[in-house]
Amino acid sequence: MAPTDPLTDVVRAVRDALDGGPAYAPQPRLSDAVPPPGTALVLRTSGSTGNPREVALSTAALRASARATHERLGGPGRWLLVLPPTHVAGIQVITRSLVTGKGVYPDTLDRFAPADFAAVATDFADLLAHGPRAYVSLVPTQLHRLVTAADGGDTAGLDALTRFDAVLVGGAATPAPLLARARAAGVHVVTTYGMSETSGGCVYDGVPLAGVRVRAADVEPGARSGATPGTGAGAVELSGPMLAEGYVGDPSATAAAFRTDADGARWFRTSDLGRLDDGRLTILGRADDVVVTGGVNVAPAAVEDVIAGHLAELGSPGEACVVGVPDPEWGQAVVAVVAVGQALSGRVPAGGQGLTDGGGELLAGLRTAVGQRLGTPAAPRRVYVTAALPARGPGKVDRRAVRDAVVRAERKAGREPVRP
Repeated sequence: MAPTDPLTDVVRAVRDALDGGPAYAPQPRLSDAVPPPGTALVLRTSGSTGNPREVALSTAALRASARATHERLGGPGRWLLVLPPTHVAGIQVITRSLVTGKGVYPDTLDRFAPADFAAVATDFADLLAHGPRAYVSLVPTQLHRLVTAADGGDTAGLDALTRFDAVLVGGAATPAPLLARARAAGVHVVTTYGMSETSGGCVYDGVPLAGVRVRAADVEPGARSGATPGTGAGAVELSGPMLAEGYVGDPSATAAAFRTDADGARWFRTSDLGRLDDGRLTILGRADDVVVTGGVNVAPAAVEDVIAGHLAELGSPGEACVVGVPDPEWGQAVVAVVAVGQALSGRVPAGGQGLTDGGGELLAGLRTAVGQRLGTPAAPRRVYVTAALPARGPGKVDRRAVRDAVVRAERKAGREPVRP
């Protein structure tokens, strides 16, 4: 028998699972625990809270998610797949295509490069020049690469992106300057928020999809959460037909994360902090990412957003990751690591590896920008420059790896961090 394309096998397995066949796991199982009845997909979480878990998603949840997505976007369409089909974002591209019967355009790229994407996306857009609607899902890093290439004179990838009816961008926070640059170029960007436990994105541009409910749970006074009691900010909880059945083989974790209210509504408590303003959700960052410096809680996501804006003003759009490292005076010191564009490329370490001190003028500028917006305690005490931030999944920065790299750099510079 002739060998089949691996992606074709994935599509077939997902189709069979949605039609009532055996549950499909795109990655090797972590255990031999049997998923709940009705499970179609078993997906791994990214492991941001420790060891990864396996999430059980039912056919009903996946179909509800796909229907709500197309309702929000203006109708069913055909999807270009440029994300790995091992995580929820890539798997959902396949699921949406199968649910609507429009078919999958399977062109996962071994390594996402603007020139390769331009060729694939142009062919795809040409194919759909007379319908149906064209959609694609990206992570912020991919969008960043396309925008950076365009700013350097290679506009083919960004030009191809403008031909899509909607470009979903999720998996991590998208810096405001990056969104503004893409939208100014004519890209129909839709930011998404969700996770494996919610069948992927369920809040688009801050607004819940049809059937989805969002609330920010109250913050207890004195809690190490980065949110202030009485401000409307708190732990983000989500409810709706797209929720997972739970964690396979882990009933205690399932009971802690998935709870049912007295009215019968089932909710999933995320690890994220958020704020609701007139029904629109703003994500403030992860509760466990909060840096406590000098007794003040600092939310890294807010600092990263200001840094991204400052880098854009310098003509060097880039990505930032803010972490806390042990400090004898402050308890934790706020440190920023930035992956920069052309204007600061001379500061990237030789060979593109490791970190280099970006102090002096860059640090002074960042401290001023952050201090003016968020207050002096949030201003980074040091800044490092690197070629690229480490990832632990599509579009997700590995904060633990960043923090470890900063600690090594601090020791190399003779600033021995105290032990936590």
